Amino acid sequence: MDSFEDPALVALLDRLHTAAKRDVFVFARALPSMARGWLRGGGPAAIEALTPYLKDAFIPVEPAAGRFLYLTARALGARHLVEFGTSFGISTLYLAAALRDGGGGTVIGTELEPAKHARALAHLREAGLGGFADVRLGDALETLARDLPESIDLVLLDGWKDLYGPVLDLLAPRIRPGGVVLADNVRTFKKTLAPFVARLASGRSGFRSVTLPFSSGLEYAVRLEGAA
Repeated sequence: MDSFEDPALVALLDRLHTAAKRDVFVFARALPSMARGWLRGGGPAAIEALTPYLKDAFIPVEPAAGRFLYLTARALGARHLVEFGTSFGISTLYLAAALRDGGGGTVIGTELEPAKHARALAHLREAGLGGFADVRLGDALETLARDLPESIDLVLLDGWKDLYGPVLDLLAPRIRPGGVVLADNVRTFKKTLAPFVARLASGRSGFRSVTLPFSSGLEYAVRLEGAA
């Protein structure tokens, strides 16, 4: 089965990606608050001012990156996936579709915002993919600290950028050799994520990575054989 021949899924993804383009208006509304935050306390205060607006923003992977997620999961023969930062569930749809087409499995997602969590579950049900996803509501450092498979095939990091390192630390002992970690937005948040990218690229953390040329920057890391 090929999910990209499923009219219901294709139509849903088209609709959600189109809706996500309106994120530009969400950030436009946030600009005055961010400017005041910057004047008051610099970058951290500006990000804090932006945070309340993020509940209305999709901030998804781009369509090409979504297809890449799907193909990577299929190439790995993945059964056990973990996603940090589900939002409205666009990337989750690509990952769950890969599991359905590959014969089964579960993507464990996590989302802090209750309204986004509810919408993501609704989108998965609409696509007929609800049985391939377990999207947990709450703080990722809590929701991903329990009830995980012994071996994880693929991890997608696409949530709060300061948490990429702590979330990976939490999951790394379970990522199998040859397993893949994909981290989105490494160009969009280059300064914030530079230490994290350097850590993955060095090979000293049990991973080796390369930045792929998607517009936001997608870091592709592989768990090395023999890594502790």
